[in-house]
Amino acid sequence: MKKSTLWILSALAAAVLLAGVGRWMSQSKPASNATPAAKAAVSTIELSPSDVIKVTPMDMLVGLPVSGTLKASQSAMVKARVVGELMDLVVREGDKVTAGQVIARIDPTEYQARERQARQQADAAEAQVDIAQKQFDNNKALVAQGFISQTALQNSTANLNGAKATHLAALAALDVARKALDDAIVRAPISGQIAQRLAQPGERMPLDGRIVEIVNLSQLELEAALPASDASQIRVGMKAQLKIEGLEEAITAKVLRINPSAQAGSRSVLVYLGISGQEGLRQGLFAEGSLGARTVKALAVPLTSVRIDKPQPYVQVLNGNQVQHVAVEPGIRSEKTVQNITLTWVEVKELAEGTPVIAASAGAVREGTQVKFTAGLR
Repeated sequence: MKKSTLWILSALAAAVLLAGVGRWMSQSKPASNATPAAKAAVSTIELSPSDVIKVTPMDMLVGLPVSGTLKASQSAMVKARVVGELMDLVVREGDKVTAGQVIARIDPTEYQARERQARQQADAAEAQVDIAQKQFDNNKALVAQGFISQTALQNSTANLNGAKATHLAALAALDVARKALDDAIVRAPISGQIAQRLAQPGERMPLDGRIVEIVNLSQLELEAALPASDASQIRVGMKAQLKIEGLEEAITAKVLRINPSAQAGSRSVLVYLGISGQEGLRQGLFAEGSLGARTVKALAVPLTSVRIDKPQPYVQVLNGNQVQHVAVEPGIRSEKTVQNITLTWVEVKELAEGTPVIAASAGAVREGTQVKFTAGLR
């Protein structure tokens, strides 16, 4: 084979090899000229008008937080004062009673007999006093006439005094018997309502056995424990705004008393707030609110809009059509009713007035997400 032919074949083989390498390299390179839509798919959400709340200036109540359970200022546990079978207990939970009203009886048979016995003993003692008195009068006349000695008169005096003492003791025993008979009639010590019925007719009651509990709801109290540093600022007569479970409107309370002693262990001071009874208030309801409240102007958002799924609390705001996470430090809180909806609002100093904030109803939204607004929002 000629040398020229070999050179031609070698050149063709090299060209084929170079073409194959070039094609492989072109296929392995990334698509640097891809379209922007192919580079990244940006997520988009759609919001309704109710999903956005603007940072709003409002008057917020600031005060010492208090909480506790309501209890009646007047309450009484009616107990059996004598032993016996319970009779005529007709009142039940919720019934109204007045002070002195008969609400039950304890079988009086035994106490009636004791009262009769004591009365008869008192009558017998009184008769002995009459006899001793007549004997004393006779002996006194005889001594004056010199018929008997002075010693006989002294004996008559001693007998008379003894008879009188016996009579007084019999009268005291009669009073005890009458009181026991009177105690067999169970009366309401205060006016109010029956809160508990703790015994049933026919049941044999022991001494101090509980029968019913009565509460007077005309005046309720809240016992609140405050730190000693805060309690020093409290004065009798200060007002508080309380939110009570089951009631929509806030209730005004007033400081009635301040405990002069701190509680052992916690060193807290008990403050007693008085609430005038009104429809809907019940003993045992939970109440919380602010004591010594004052009004402060602040920029606020609903507390539910502040998210805590990051190390620092933040809110989701709209920056143009994009979601942005802004870290905040929640300040004072206050309950406000807007469009018949009561929400807890919290101060946010990091945001400007009118900043659109995504409400809790929208849930967690990734930062940078594009927002599409429904008709009517903008």
